[in-house]
Formats: sequence, C-alpha cells, structure tokens
Amino acid sequence: MNDIEKLMQKLVDIGTEYGLKLIGAVIVLVIGLWAVKLITNIIKKRMENSQLDVSVRPFLISLINTLLKVLLGIAVLSTMGIEMTSFVAILGAAGLAVGMALSGTLQNFAGGVMILIFKPFRVGHFIEAQGYSGTVKEIQIFVTILNTADNKVIIIPNGPLSNGSLINYSREEKRRVDWTIGVSYDDDMEKVQAVIREVVQSDDRVLKDPEVFIGLNQFADSSVNFAVRAWVKKEDYWGVYFDTNKKLFAAFNEQGISIPYPQMDIHMKEK
Repeated sequence: MNDIEKLMQKLVDIGTEYGLKLIGAVIVLVIGLWAVKLITNIIKKRMENSQLDVSVRPFLISLINTLLKVLLGIAVLSTMGIEMTSFVAILGAAGLAVGMALSGTLQNFAGGVMILIFKPFRVGHFIEAQGYSGTVKEIQIFVTILNTADNKVIIIPNGPLSNGSLINYSREEKRRVDWTIGVSYDDDMEKVQAVIREVVQSDDRVLKDPEVFIGLNQFADSSVNFAVRAWVKKEDYWGVYFDTNKKLFAAFNEQGISIPYPQMDIHMKEK
C-alpha cells in the first residue's frame, strides 16, 4: 500500500507541477497574442502618420508581426519548462529539412525584399506580370496583392514576381495612345488626315510635346489604315482613347468619310 500511495503522490506532484506550467503557458500565450496585436496596431498607426513609403508599410508590419509571434512561441515553450538549449539543438537538426520544405517560401521572402529595395513598382501602380494585370494593393512578406479592373483580387508570390518580366504602366508620367483608323480607298487622304488631326488636337488632355503623329500605315484589303499617336498624362490614357474614338466616328459621318467594313468585289467578264 505504501508503494501505491507513493506512486499516487508522485503522480499528483508531477500533475501539479506540469499543470501549473501548462496553465502558465496558456496565460502567457493569451496575454502575448493580445500584446502582439496591440504592438502591431500601434506600429501600423505610427507608420500611417509617418513619411514611410506606402509600399514598405505592409511588408514591415507583416515582418514585425511574424517576429513577435516567434518570440512569443519561445516564451511559451520556456514557461512550459522546455530548455532552450535542447530546443535549439532540435531546431538546428531539423533546419535543413525545414529549409528544403520551405525553399519556395524563402524565395518569396527574398523576392519581397528585392522588390522593396529596387522598387520596380509601388502600391498604386498598374502592372502586368505572371499573366495577370492590375493595380498593386499591397506588397507583403511573401506575396503581392493586385486588384484587377473588374475588382478581382490576384495574389502573386514575390519570388517569381521579382525574377520574371514585368510591365509597369504607371511608372512614367506620360503614355502614348495609339489608334489604327481605316478609311475607304475612295476618300480624300489629305482630308482624312486633316479631320483626324483636328479631332485629336482639340482635346486639351492631349499634350503638345511630343506632337501628334499621323501617318499612312497600311494598304489593307478593304481600307487604307492610318497610324495615329498622341501623348497624354498616364491618368488620362483611357479617357482620351475612348473619347477620341467617339469623336472620330461623329466627325467622319459629318464630313462624309467612309468607315469601311470587310468586303469583296467580284468582277464578271462575258466571254
């Protein structure tokens, strides 16, 4: 009986010791998560009121949040009585396997750092990359988030994004608007060119320098095609493009200029 009592007492002592440690670890975890959230929100508000680049803010906030949670995890393990020397040794032994498993994630992290250093794009820029196009909403630790024109959310890993080809439509202040305008072979080409020039240059959003270019580009099957090029501010691109199409259609109708459609002329000869 004495042996059984000693065993029961030992079990009670062990349960009490580790139960208290477990309760302590849970308390540390709950308070720690609350503190991490509070610290992250404070840093976020400070960044919003600072002059820090908006492209860098989400990245730094995510990085700080992750580091704080790692430190919290170590604190919880210490509270449970796990020796950090043993934990570090185990972590080191598993490091190679974990590194190989997370190689893609590490590449995405490195890609995020490269994007923030070299700045091929920033938050608010409209880009095309990896088969997608949209406005950059956030640059996070591992991914970049785009919003498409029809309000879809595209999430692209930073690794391929930093190493692949990319088109940035917003980096330069000016963009060139291109039109290909077809008219009938029977129309007066000088008159057509004059009407096009008048319509394009009448828009105040079209820049004077570089000047508007109009050239006869192609003798197509059913039309003579003019190449028209004008420079505008980047934010005026689509407005000028669509408005000019509408104005040209109205001006051609008013001036009697034909807008041809695909057709074929058949000549029959009598024998």
